[in-house]
Amino acid sequence: MRRTGCLILLLGLAVAAFFAFRFVHGWTEAGPTIANQTFVVAEGETLTSAAAELKKAGVIRSADAFLTRAKLFGSSDPIKAGEYLIPKGASNADILSILQGGKAVARLVTIPEGMPSILVHDRLMAQKDLTGSVPVPKEGSVLPDSYAFDKGETRAAVLKRMQEAMTKALAEMWPERSPTTVVKTPEQAIVLASIVEKETAVPTERPVVAGVYSNRLRTGMMLQADPTIIYPITKGKPLGRRIRKSEIAAVNDYNTYAMTGLPKGPIANPGRLSILAVLQPAQTRALYFVADGKGGHIFADTLQQHNENVRKWFEIRRKRGEL
Repeated sequence: MRRTGCLILLLGLAVAAFFAFRFVHGWTEAGPTIANQTFVVAEGETLTSAAAELKKAGVIRSADAFLTRAKLFGSSDPIKAGEYLIPKGASNADILSILQGGKAVARLVTIPEGMPSILVHDRLMAQKDLTGSVPVPKEGSVLPDSYAFDKGETRAAVLKRMQEAMTKALAEMWPERSPTTVVKTPEQAIVLASIVEKETAVPTERPVVAGVYSNRLRTGMMLQADPTIIYPITKGKPLGRRIRKSEIAAVNDYNTYAMTGLPKGPIANPGRLSILAVLQPAQTRALYFVADGKGGHIFADTLQQHNENVRKWFEIRRKRGEL
């Protein structure tokens, strides 16, 4: 009898040891997820409610076991709201660490430099993970950049961040303006910067282009910027054809071929470099510029020099079969 009792005790201890091992091992062993998947922790959600959702999603085998193990083996830090990527086979320990770490899935909407507001609107509306709708934002009110957002966030909230970023950037740059800048207000800076932005895609040219336009404004010359012809026709969308003579002569609040001074408003959302170029323009005597055939421009101080540069540009286009 005594021998039998010992055997039963040993067997009991073995079983207890096995279950203890399984309990401990269950904290770090691979979980049931067969593929990477995302999991959303709502604002204010507790670990208890999240555990129930994790079980429903098939990320963990048991909500109760997960909570018990988390209390014994895990950190007491709170979980953070956000959308998280749960890797294939993630263990209980991995999952708790992910939810407490706050490294949410990165979702970005990118606004390139020079994108007009009508296309900013289209890009926001095309983001399926955002909710709600927004009107076309005021031209020049959005700072081009990449903006992170959470799944289910409103488009209005994201747009607000974009506009607040522009307000902040302009407020920071305006006090650093050069005495040689021609613009008198932050609003004028955005207008001229939007033209500079659309005239050159070469960052190093922007201060020089800004210098050319500054010289024209000081002397009362027309800016004669082609993008200002197109803007009132398309509101910033691509024209898709050559500009017509009637459009060059059209009198409106934007066409700088038919008016002196700045147009009544921006024609795009300029980036930081174009705004800075307007606030700190290059010191140049140039009054003209034309494409050089290599992606940039060639600048000229006199009309005679400019006409020769234009002749060379047309020759390049003829050789390319563009004329």
